Amino acid sequence: MKEMRKVLELSDYEHRVMIEALADRRNDFIEEQKPAEDVSDLLLKVIDAPDKKRRERDRCHEER
Repeated sequence: MKEMRKVLELSDYEHRVMIEALADRRNDFIEEQKPAEDVSDLLLKVIDAPDKKRRERDRCHEER
């Protein structure tokens, strides 16, 4: 069965908030001596997520 994936579009502000929230959660896990690998992996995915390139057609629609 094919793995389902989710795609989120975040503003720069939302991206920073998500990174901060995941980092805080990771730190909580470490402080509680719980495994934090899953949160760390997710944090790296969010940090390394590529920017969405806007197509020329999309910009044309917004100008109308």
